[in-house]
Formats: sequence, structure tokens, C-alpha cells
Amino acid sequence: MNARLLDNKTAVIYGGGGALGGAIARTFAREGARVFIAGRTQAPLDAVARDITAAGGQVETALVDVHDQEAVEGHADAVAKTAGGIDVALNAVSVMHDQGTPLADLSLDAFMRPIDGFLRTLFITTKAVARHMGGTRPGVILTLSEPGSKLALPGLLGHAVSAAGKEAFTRSLAAELAPANIRVIGIRPHAVVDGPAAGSYTKELFEQAASASGLTVQDMLEGDNGLAQGTLLKRLPTIAEVAETAAFLASDRAGSMTGTIANLSAGALVD
Repeated sequence: MNARLLDNKTAVIYGGGGALGGAIARTFAREGARVFIAGRTQAPLDAVARDITAAGGQVETALVDVHDQEAVEGHADAVAKTAGGIDVALNAVSVMHDQGTPLADLSLDAFMRPIDGFLRTLFITTKAVARHMGGTRPGVILTLSEPGSKLALPGLLGHAVSAAGKEAFTRSLAAELAPANIRVIGIRPHAVVDGPAAGSYTKELFEQAASASGLTVQDMLEGDNGLAQGTLLKRLPTIAEVAETAAFLASDRAGSMTGTIANLSAGALVD
């Protein structure tokens, strides 16, 4: 039997009870990782943990507010003490934000919400886990961004700036942590769907814009004039595809990859 991708690895996922974070946690556990998932609500964490346990995986849950730097650092310290270190970390915490409002109608708070929300939590979680990585135990930090970092479209100011910021953070951090034997890789999916249907976060994010256009979220994403038609593959990435990619990037098989962004936009961006 071939070795699993993440055998003997310890992985920490913040936002591990969400649709995407949960899918990645399940995939990491299936691939052999001991998974520690954290979030602000116990019920979703428990649901993910039940799935992992039922499949024979190893998982522990913790209630952690990723905006609380002291709490995140305490959690990372506890994981490292329990597992002897941290091998893989991912911040999958989502921040609801405006998409579609032009500058003239956009408030400063709405503009700053994704910038502060995404980058603040990314900084806090990354700083907490990086202390427990590297050396003779290689580390991997994965980040998540969106095509808004490179798409020139109206109404995406806060979204685009936050996405570009996460990618700049990824590249700069990779240069800083490489000497410590820590890789940093970004994953850039388009709007993510769950098989043939929108994922829960994607649906919530696009509901207002879809309603204003007289469309369902599904039509806006995958209809005749939906986002999927703007990709080369004429479809959007699935949650499962993002999770499988994350597992590969976190594994030693991707050991020469760092400081780059994995483009999962289905061809919405070509770079």
C-alpha cells in the first residue's frame, strides 16, 4: 500500500468547522494527518470531527476566536506541546464582505472589512504556528485568496485589495521563512461550488448581488451568463478539488514549492 500524503504530520486548521476548512480537515485526516481544528462555534467543529473519527482519522477540536491573538497563541502552544510540533497550518476563516458596490456608494468600513478581517487573522494565526515549525521538522503554511487579486472588475475594491494582500503576504513570508525550512504556498480558487451546487459561504456571499440582479445564486455562478462561463473550463472549482490540492501542497511531494500561488480558478485567470 502506498504511503498517504500526510502520514505522521500534524495539521492545524483555523476555521475548521466551515465548508472549506472542514473539507480540507477531512482530506488531511484521510491522508494520515493528525488534525487539530479550531473555530468559534462548537457544533460545526463537532460535525467535522465526527466525520473524521468515523473514517478512522485523528482529530481534536478547540473553541478559538482567531481575532484574539493571545488565545490563538495559547492554542498553537498547546497543539505543539501535545503533538511535538506543527507541520501544516491553514487559516480558512471567512469574512463576509461587500461585492458589487462602486466607490461612490462604498463606505470606509465596508471597504476595510475584508482587508482588516482577512489580513489580521492571517497574521495572528501565522505568527502563532510558525514558532513551532521548521528546522529538522519541515513546516508548511497554506493561505487562501481569490481571483479578485488580479481581476480588473468594478465593485470589488475591498475584496480585491484583501486578496492581493494575502498573496503578497504569502510571497514575502515564504522568503522570510525559507531559511527555517518552512514553505508558504497560497491557493487561489474562484467562487467555490460544492459539486453541482454553491458552497454555503459562496451562496451567502453572492446572495445579495444575485437578488439585486433578479437571479438565483446558482444562475449567477453557473447559469448561461454566470461566472463559470468566464473560465476556460466553463465551470467553477469544487470544494473537493481545493481540499485535494491543499493536501498535495502540504505534503513532501510538493517539497520544492514555496512562495507561489496555486491557481484554481478553472482558467478565469491564466498566469
